[in-house]
Amino acid sequence: MELRTLKYFLTVAREENITHAADVLHITQPTLSRQMAALEEKLGVTLFERGSHHITLTDSGMLLRRRAQEIVELTCKTVEEMAHADMDVAGNISIGAGETANMEYLAQGIAAFQKRYPDVTFSVYTAIADDVKEKLEQGFLDFGLVADPVDISTYHIVQLPKRDGWCLFMRRDDPLAKLPCIHPKDLSGQDIIIPMRPSVRNDVENWLGPYAGTIRIRGHVNLSVHNMGYLVRAGVGKVLTFMLETVPDEFHLCPLEPDMKDSGFFVWRKNQFVAKPVHLFQDFFKDYIAGLSADTNGETEKKD
Repeated sequence: MELRTLKYFLTVAREENITHAADVLHITQPTLSRQMAALEEKLGVTLFERGSHHITLTDSGMLLRRRAQEIVELTCKTVEEMAHADMDVAGNISIGAGETANMEYLAQGIAAFQKRYPDVTFSVYTAIADDVKEKLEQGFLDFGLVADPVDISTYHIVQLPKRDGWCLFMRRDDPLAKLPCIHPKDLSGQDIIIPMRPSVRNDVENWLGPYAGTIRIRGHVNLSVHNMGYLVRAGVGKVLTFMLETVPDEFHLCPLEPDMKDSGFFVWRKNQFVAKPVHLFQDFFKDYIAGLSADTNGETEKKD
């Protein structure tokens, strides 16, 4: 399959109409139709269900769309890296990150790095640690910002200063909002929304202990404070999540007792060839975090 054909296919899948897709691609509708028919014949599957006004993807078409997006993205990333290989320091660095307080340090590190290398840009992809690891292994990401529990044994790591504490995210008028902290027994009989990651769910169940079977699980969430707010506001349930920096006044965050805290790590794959900007940022960010740690230790010694 040619890369051009995959790009044509992705455009058709997005537009859901051959004529509209042809206009976007600046080719004729018959030419595009022949290209898609030839692609189906080559693969030996039906990719589209063709209606009178629009088309939809079959199961085979949806699988190809996912793979085609991966191929096109990886090809574009490779081309960009090769284009900047002989330049001083220019290009794009891609980072996958969860919603963690350690994003503050990453953002500060990026800002400091760009002052030194202004022609380097950054792309930040927000996802849970499992998705970030998958993208790292596939080569779509250069770095990951992940939190426990996650297997980091196959990566170079920089441990980050903050540990993310957990809380109960609820409406301010909820009776539990009057408590100074939330104990496992306080959630007995309550409607609760829990994290989607299986490993994190295990940690939550361990924290709940004997009360794990007494809560009513109303759903699972995968990041997005904005979406959590809609669920809480509508009364679907309260959310067990990382302690957030700020929330609208209508909501309340209550820490857990005993507390749950997860360490954060900045990671990248071992034994991989990387473009010059990526290599420089590896060393730069390691030194940046080491400097923060040294400053913190110095302040502690002064207080002692």
